[in-house]
Amino acid sequence: MIERITWNNETLGIILRTGFRKDGIEFFTPPEFSQQLAYMKRGKGHAIPPHVHNPAPREVHFTHEVLFVKSGKVRVDFYQDGDAYLESRVLLPGDVILLCGGGHGFAMLEESELIEVKQGPYAGENDKRRFPAVDESRVVIGG
Repeated sequence: MIERITWNNETLGIILRTGFRKDGIEFFTPPEFSQQLAYMKRGKGHAIPPHVHNPAPREVHFTHEVLFVKSGKVRVDFYQDGDAYLESRVLLPGDVILLCGGGHGFAMLEESELIEVKQGPYAGENDKRRFPAVDESRVVIGG
């Protein structure tokens, strides 16, 4: 129910499938990641005390992003830093993915709704470098 896509000992993505269940809390990312991904399951009556987050200077060098698949079917293509295609995964409604290294592209296999969360502020076209997508004949669905 948790898939880690890695290349050369670097985590490119973490997929949390919709069927994942576990009591308590589990973090899937190491503390040094600039974006954290966790799952929580708490029983009725459990309370998280009111709080505010203290100012904590952080330096972010790369944009990590989280996508929630609300509906549809989405193929995620993973690339190493040098733009070479590695493999793909298919995401379904309820799946969540943290993209945290290498490159990535998407193909909507059905009409799809996605919710994206990432660090800001958005730097416009300076925020990314585009490159050609994998040829459809070379797509390999891993996992």
